[in-house]
Amino acid sequence: MKFIIFHCSIMQLWAFLYLYEYNFIEADMKNPIQIKTYVEGILKTCTLAVLATEANGQPCASLMAITPFKGFRQILFATYRNTQKFENIINNSRVAVLIQGEEQDRSNLQKGFALTAYGHAHEVGKSELEEAVHSHIKRHPNLESFLHSGDIAILRIKVETYQVVRGIDDVVWWPVTDTEY
Repeated sequence: MKFIIFHCSIMQLWAFLYLYEYNFIEADMKNPIQIKTYVEGILKTCTLAVLATEANGQPCASLMAITPFKGFRQILFATYRNTQKFENIINNSRVAVLIQGEEQDRSNLQKGFALTAYGHAHEVGKSELEEAVHSHIKRHPNLESFLHSGDIAILRIKVETYQVVRGIDDVVWWPVTDTEY
């Protein structure tokens, strides 16, 4: 029996229980349905991630509150417009988002995992802004005043590919185009 400790929201432990009950934690991860379910479980459970951007060859990493949007295909986050990360995204929309956690078995052996989403980030358009803000507030109620303050941008990452790493020899790439499941 394995247990997984997400360095994420404990309040959403049900997602882990779902993954465990249907044996996706121990899954071989070669079946796209299992990969999709694993990715969805992590996105439902974890509320923080590291956003990677780049400017003039210099990488930039920022801890961000994230919200899955429209399933697993998009990830929302918010930032002030006067930040380096916002400027980086305006100049180069390619980003990566890393979510990290650990699995622990009965003998207390730790096994780390990382889920990385690769895609392009753009500001949410006016037609979807209200829905995006509502989704982000629902997931992060402590950010409501921040999200309604001036000069805030709500950004959406359109995920192209996920990378699931559960060990040095356990790496799976999953293009979001495999989403018919």
